[in-house]
Amino acid sequence: MRMSNLHHFTEHHRYCVSREFGLSSVDARMLGSVYQPMVGAFAISLYRLLFEHIPAEAIGYSPVEQQRRLFMTLGVEPNEKGRKYIVDQASRLEAVGLLQTCRIFVAETDDYMYEYELLPPLSPADFFATQHLTLLLRDKIGKFAVLSLREQFWNREPEEWSRRSIGKENISLPFYDIFQLNTHVIDYELEQALAEVATVKQPGMRETGEPAIGYSDIILRFPRESVNRVHVEKLRFDHTQMGMINYVAHKYELSPQDLSRLLDEDGVFTPDGEVILDALQYKASQHFRQDMKRQEKREVAAAKVVALRSAAAVEGDDSIAPLEQSVEMEYYVEVPPQFLSKCDIHQYNMMLRNEPYTRLLQTFFPGAVPTQLMDTFEKIDLNYKLSGEVINVLIHYLMTMVASGGDQRMNRNFVEAIASNMLVKQVNTYEKAVRYIRDQTKVKGKGSATGSTASGGTRQRSYSKAGGRSGKAEIPIVLDDGSAGTVSEEEFAAMMKKAAEIKASKKKGVSKTP
Repeated sequence: MRMSNLHHFTEHHRYCVSREFGLSSVDARMLGSVYQPMVGAFAISLYRLLFEHIPAEAIGYSPVEQQRRLFMTLGVEPNEKGRKYIVDQASRLEAVGLLQTCRIFVAETDDYMYEYELLPPLSPADFFATQHLTLLLRDKIGKFAVLSLREQFWNREPEEWSRRSIGKENISLPFYDIFQLNTHVIDYELEQALAEVATVKQPGMRETGEPAIGYSDIILRFPRESVNRVHVEKLRFDHTQMGMINYVAHKYELSPQDLSRLLDEDGVFTPDGEVILDALQYKASQHFRQDMKRQEKREVAAAKVVALRSAAAVEGDDSIAPLEQSVEMEYYVEVPPQFLSKCDIHQYNMMLRNEPYTRLLQTFFPGAVPTQLMDTFEKIDLNYKLSGEVINVLIHYLMTMVASGGDQRMNRNFVEAIASNMLVKQVNTYEKAVRYIRDQTKVKGKGSATGSTASGGTRQRSYSKAGGRSGKAEIPIVLDDGSAGTVSEEEFAAMMKKAAEIKASKKKGVSKTP
């Protein structure tokens, strides 16, 4: 808890508690045996007190009260020393991931109020896989005590259940093999009611459950002397602008430090302080491409070195993405052959509808995405302004076409030609894109049938010895197959008369020439 002035944190300030989980027996044991040696008994008592503000069988928010309740319940004097002590104990909980504290400015009262957002303790597997928490526990209770404590949370599998002797096969049935949903009918009343009831949402979490980049993450890394500092400070209460920024960060895999550096550049904000989305996406795309090149170089260098030990890869923070949109079953597309063993048709279509094209391309390639291909789709996104879901359908169409064994190669001109055709036909939604590729598949099938019929005719083409096509034009030749009729005597006489007139006219022309 960053508190520069203790007058902003007193027993008179109001607060509320929020949580979206309950404590199980394993969680309670983790708090008492693992977290308490690290942060102390008083901090765990504060955590349990905040947890009890909401009934154990419910989740959500607690009523707004004065912090006098915390001081009196914990037996802390409401003076400067007591305030420092409460702040220190809350900071300990925040450091180990059990608490997030947010300060909200109330303009009506010109004062602050606090929200204590409780987070669940880690499971034993996740905790002992987190290096810094394990090392902190080791410093508190010793190495052998950590090992003993870890063994207490696990029950070993029986010897006759060893994986070496028994082949493990997952025979579970997925959801859609048992249940069929009526996706053709949309219940708007139910969706509206669920949206109104769903008032509990963790401000630091996005829809997929991954932490988002908050205002505090940006402002703490932003230079104070920057010209854009004033515009960034306005983002504190502008949730729409923060949603746009988080979507760009999620799309191009930006960290808070990268995002702060991009917001510090010229041309990102309008004079009124609004974020220019196109400019921010362009700069983020350049950073994303440079990071890809650096990553490729690092992978090449790492491949030449024999690894002495393996390290767990840690993914970077993603950000807020748009709300996940469902796909009606009439617009489902077939799963490509390379995805048959990875996901079913429902999962693939949901991925096609909601994932950014930068991440969808990575799923089609075992390694890095070819630079030329990424350049092509980046141009379609930033310059042609084709929507993300339409680009995903285009990628599916191209990958399916190439995987089907055709002679068509995926070059820049071919991809841009299809994208231009989609723009001309106003293909701007997922449904229109699916209908477009279905129509193109039908046209292609008719064209291949017509081509095979034409190739089976009597027309022949001459080719040079080198295998290329001859440079001479093909001249049609009339062949006498004996089917022409005979000429009568009257017709023959008329032809001879005509020939004599032509011959006479030529002689007159020659005689007149000097």
